[in-house]
Amino acid sequence: MPDLTEHLAARIALDGPLTVADYMSECLLHPTMGYYTTRDPLGKDGDFTTAPEISQMFGEMIGLCIAQTWLSQGAPSPFILAELGPGRGTLMADILRATKSVPNFHAAARIHLVEASEPLRTRQSQALDGYEVEWHDYLNTLPALPLFLVANEFFDALPIRQFIRDKDDQWRERRVGIANDSLCFGLSEPQKVPALQSRIADTKSGDMVEICAAASAIASEIAERIASDGGAAILIDYGDWESLGDTLQAVKNHEKVSPLLSPGQADLTAHVDFNALSSAASKCNVSQMIPQGVFLERLGITPRAQKLAQHLSGTALTNHIAAHRRLTHPEEMGNLFKVLALVPQGHALPPGTE
Repeated sequence: MPDLTEHLAARIALDGPLTVADYMSECLLHPTMGYYTTRDPLGKDGDFTTAPEISQMFGEMIGLCIAQTWLSQGAPSPFILAELGPGRGTLMADILRATKSVPNFHAAARIHLVEASEPLRTRQSQALDGYEVEWHDYLNTLPALPLFLVANEFFDALPIRQFIRDKDDQWRERRVGIANDSLCFGLSEPQKVPALQSRIADTKSGDMVEICAAASAIASEIAERIASDGGAAILIDYGDWESLGDTLQAVKNHEKVSPLLSPGQADLTAHVDFNALSSAASKCNVSQMIPQGVFLERLGITPRAQKLAQHLSGTALTNHIAAHRRLTHPEEMGNLFKVLALVPQGHALPPGTE
């Protein structure tokens, strides 16, 4: 068995089957064998591609959205310009390029990145060469200043717990154990789960619901900061208004694989429950959940795409058109990915999220 599988087997033998959340945490963040702590997972040579890597237009739209929101709140100076899980730094680099002409925006901005992966911190440093950047392991170490924050495909990698509805108001938790020297899924004994009491009315026996305590805690912390200090947050991820069904997936070399097949060697994610994020952020003025394609179109991505296309031809033009479609079309990322925005109570929502 691979090293991480051996580690997981030893832990299971000692403590019993793992929750899916504990399994995900080990696979993604183990200090020496975790997926994110040991590699750059992005791009053609990695396992998956995010929106900023598809086209510069994505980051440009986000940057101008943040800048306009900053202006509408009186252009506070200084302020924190932060990103959670910034990948290779491509999104932040595009945000900064798109906002260069916004008066005083760069002079007031203090760039802070929340990133656990050392390999990715190196890539971010290269992408943001020439800018002063501060890195953090956790959100709670960001300075107490107005906070303008973006999180793209961050919440989907946070560890989830999975529960299957049993009889009456009880649930069985899905767990990871060992059988015949291989990792396998199993179920706990039926139990009441207070956090799922509100889901009794809209689920039936056999339905699966996923909960992510970390996502709710982080959304609450972001909202508290923005409610207290001012600012805005734009949260972009794939998911829906409420969790229903098994959405845990593993991706390796741009192909879906079994979540139990290659622990530590594949990306593990799950759909985001936007209702849970919205509820956790109740101290703020929270937007409705908006499809990514609608959000980008409201911000003007199509006129921007047309302008860029004027200077392209051949393969470059074909790729450009495909990138625009991939980001916005309902059958691609346009409807699968959703957007939620937060601002202090009484303030206007960011452009594109009204």
